[in-house]
Amino acid sequence: MRQYRRENEAAPITLGEVVTTCPARFFDSGEVFRWVGGVMLGTESPEVLGEIPFLQKLRSEVPQEGDEEPGEGDFIGRIDNILVHPDPTAGLKWCALEMQAVYFSGRSMAWEFKDIEAHPEELRFPTQKRRPDFRSSGPKRLLPQLQTKVPELSRWGKKMAVCVDESFFGELVGIEEVRHLSNADLAWFVVRYELIDGRYQLRPKKHVFSKLDSTVKALTGGIPLPQEVFERLIREKLKSGV
Repeated sequence: MRQYRRENEAAPITLGEVVTTCPARFFDSGEVFRWVGGVMLGTESPEVLGEIPFLQKLRSEVPQEGDEEPGEGDFIGRIDNILVHPDPTAGLKWCALEMQAVYFSGRSMAWEFKDIEAHPEELRFPTQKRRPDFRSSGPKRLLPQLQTKVPELSRWGKKMAVCVDESFFGELVGIEEVRHLSNADLAWFVVRYELIDGRYQLRPKKHVFSKLDSTVKALTGGIPLPQEVFERLIREKLKSGV
């Protein structure tokens, strides 16, 4: 998704940066897996596993030896991908990878599909308005995932990698970088898109190591108002009756 301005019927003019709205876009040519594997595991040919169960439902009783292993219905949370070093002599060397695209607010894409189907030979301007919703994607979706998974992975001595595009990462205000992976709780892998022969191709931009507490602040993207300011707003609401 990106922002457009209509200047005439034949030539929509692009304005905004490209925003990833489907995590499958990050699979482009396996570039992200090679990049993450090289940085996190020291190999650009990791084994890539998908949708590994990580969280299971709480039980009312403490599990005892001999109890059945949890079934498929007992899992309530998964990790998008696990990357494993292919060399068996290295032991089970792995890292976790989450991929976070951006949700959008506005009318369904079905309106665009219908319009394209009705005008298959034309370059069409969007029929409806919609915008990237970084608040739903970051604080509401990604943040709870990281707060739940990263501390447990850290206790196991493992790291979390997170892949986002540069538009998403640009919304993270004041994230504090650390220099070495060993001192970090997670690693951000930020991708960009390059227009080549009429097709946007995914390209690595940068990776950033950070701690979880800094990430929480950056994803939240705000600080509380002073009490006097907040209470002034309360009084204004009371006075207006709204």
